Amino acid sequence: MSIPDALDGLSSFLGNRLSRSKGDLAAHGQSESHFPPCPPDAVAWPETTEEVARIVSLCAAQGCPVVGWGAGTSLEGHAQAVRGGVVVDFARMDKVLQINAEDMNAVVQPGLTREALNTELRATGLFFPIDPGANASLGGMASTRASGTTAVRYGTMREGVMGLQVVLADGRVIRTGSRARKSSAGYDLTALFVGAEGTLGLITELTLRLHGQPEAVSAAVCAFGGMDGAVAAVIETIQTGIPMARIEFLDTATVRAVNAYSNAGLPEQAHLLIEFHGSPAAVAEQAARFGEIAGEHGGAHFRWSDREEDRRALWDMRHKAYYACLALRPGARALVTDICVPISALAQAVNETAADIAASPLMGPILGHVGDGNFHAVLLVAPDDAGELAEAKALAQRMAERALRLGGTITGEHGVGMGKTGLMRAEHGDGWDVMGELKRALDPTDILNPGKLVPPGNG
Repeated sequence: MSIPDALDGLSSFLGNRLSRSKGDLAAHGQSESHFPPCPPDAVAWPETTEEVARIVSLCAAQGCPVVGWGAGTSLEGHAQAVRGGVVVDFARMDKVLQINAEDMNAVVQPGLTREALNTELRATGLFFPIDPGANASLGGMASTRASGTTAVRYGTMREGVMGLQVVLADGRVIRTGSRARKSSAGYDLTALFVGAEGTLGLITELTLRLHGQPEAVSAAVCAFGGMDGAVAAVIETIQTGIPMARIEFLDTATVRAVNAYSNAGLPEQAHLLIEFHGSPAAVAEQAARFGEIAGEHGGAHFRWSDREEDRRALWDMRHKAYYACLALRPGARALVTDICVPISALAQAVNETAADIAASPLMGPILGHVGDGNFHAVLLVAPDDAGELAEAKALAQRMAERALRLGGTITGEHGVGMGKTGLMRAEHGDGWDVMGELKRALDPTDILNPGKLVPPGNG
């Protein structure tokens, strides 16, 4: 058994859709974060589920690793071929297969991006709300159980995926879930594959839950002197029943970054960014009520708008915040890490993290999805400085330990990949071994995205 023999078999039916060129290998060996390049041995571009199944079957026969690739925007090294093999790039499987407007769902291929889906949905009055910031592929979003800015109202990919078509490690093709709104028929296999990071199967089709486009949308910004007042305002807003669609936090360093990068013009203080969906009267009332609550907790410089251009500018600025933070230290790379805690512990987690970063030699702006207790630190390191990278990893380790101490999780949305496998035992205990047993049951030769998520040696 060998990788070269697998590649020879693949080239016989994929032709020029199997590449071994240095450029293609390099492009599929990169990560958005700090991980060193890991070029695969080849890149395949299938166009059908049948081709994916054939790729996996050939690779399984030769013990050749197979790694799925969407848009390449993951942050924990999920799609890097750490043991070589074939990267399966789903860019050519990017179609909307069905839009079932009456049932409020759509069936799509995994290479379709969330922005492309919403462009296709414009005439239907429906939209797919999950927004991780990057224009990620929907297959990749399902594989990492992505969420993002709208999770406080619309949930995560766990709630957004109704069913899947998956190619297993032996080449079998299965379907999970259905277009029905609920089911009691056996194990929830859809939930098993959502968040499995391509270690149990390759997703080739998704059935997604859609939502009605809101009649009106308003957005607001509000400055705070610190995290305590901002979190208190959010908690009271949630308890009052005001239905926020987005609620984001930027610390002072992030505000400084977006001001320079996007000309945001915000006062250099911590900020909340908020969005409301509903009828015109409802969103105006919700924004005004939030302004009152924010003021009671020290909020200032509150302003809101229902103009589309203002809202687009606000969220464009938020989506570019990562690149704005990188620009604070030109030439730096980022170790980007996230944790999630109960919202009652969020202020403590952010304050302790900020103090920890301030005591270190690194810059580390903090931002996040305050409405569900999830936040990120962008730890900036010199690309070739092993000492700085070690310091960043130590900060990230302490963030994760802090999350667990406060009743939270080591990652709210970035996932595990190869970056957080060392933390899984602390969160899951023997449950991590159960994940390894599932991996061995479905992928006994460990060809699917090896070296990620599960305990070492579980192939």
